[in-house]
Parts: sequence; C-alpha cells; structure tokens
Amino acid sequence: MKQGLIASLAALALLSTGARAHEEKAGATPAKGTPVAGQHSDAHGHDHAGAKPHEHGAGGAEAEHASALGKPGVAAQVTRTVNVDMSDKMRFTPSQVSIKRGETIRFIVKNSGNLKHEMVLGSIKELKEHAEMMRKMPEMEHADENMISVDAGKSGELIWQFTKSGKFDFACLQPGHFEAGMKGRVSVK
Repeated sequence: MKQGLIASLAALALLSTGARAHEEKAGATPAKGTPVAGQHSDAHGHDHAGAKPHEHGAGGAEAEHASALGKPGVAAQVTRTVNVDMSDKMRFTPSQVSIKRGETIRFIVKNSGNLKHEMVLGSIKELKEHAEMMRKMPEMEHADENMISVDAGKSGELIWQFTKSGKFDFACLQPGHFEAGMKGRVSVK
C-alpha cells in the first residue's frame, strides 16, 4: 500500500511540474488547449480548479458547435468585424446581429463594465444548460472556441464562420448574468 501511495504521489508531482502557466492577453481567457497550473480542461473546454470534468456528448465541443453554429473562423478569412459591448446593465450592444451565410466574423468584444463578462455562442438550450452549470460551479473557467471571456475594462476577439442559415443565440454565462437578460441573437441568411 505504501509503494502505491508513493507511486501516486510521484505521478502527481510529474503532472504538476508538467503543467504550464499561461499569460492572459488583453484580459481575455486563453485559447483552448492552454492549461492553467492546477486546472484541467474537460471535453467542452472548461477549466476547473479541482472540479470533476464534465462531458457534453460524443464528439466534444467542436463537433457539437460546428454542426449547429458553423465553425471556428480563421483570422485570414475574416469578411467582417462586428463590435460588441458588454455592460454591467447585463446587456450586449448590439443584441441583434445579421450575418450572411458563409461569412467569417471577427467579434471585437469589449467589457465596459466592472464585472467579468463573456460572449458564448450556442443554441438557447445549450446556453440555459451551461448557465445552470455555471451557477453550480461559479469558479469554472472556459476556453471554448465558441466563446470569449473578458475581464472588466478589457477587450478580446472571437472569430467564427457561420456556415448555416438560421437564428443562433449568444449570452454571458457568468452566474446570474444570463438570467438577468444578458443575451442576444445572430440571424444568418
């Protein structure tokens, strides 16, 4: 038993020394796959400090979001930039965005408030489920390709290609923000 404990502690030490800290640029959450020391990412790209990872079905976040919303965009293929402001009034400005199918949009997301805010693209069902999870685990950090988390007074960008027509949603999933009405809609024609 003692040898097993020693082996487990040695493995844990190796994992800890292998974890690398990241530098946050412009107050935005790092890109997916950039681990933070002491945290791990789940199948949906959320980082949990000591929390158990959760999964969102087969194929992971990329397959889920790629089929429903489009796919992560490539900066060199951006066709238009849309500026979005997030405020402590729990609102996005603009809250409605019209896009042509196939466009790759660079969302420049500014947090003009004093609280941390985020812009997460998804179906209303996904956003409601995710908001509920955030209420249960408020310390959870995300690093999904369909979202950007921005500290107070900072800006970040989210690049997304909308490959399908339809109405899609976005919201701030910080605890209580979605429930306070911090959401919007993207219409793709």
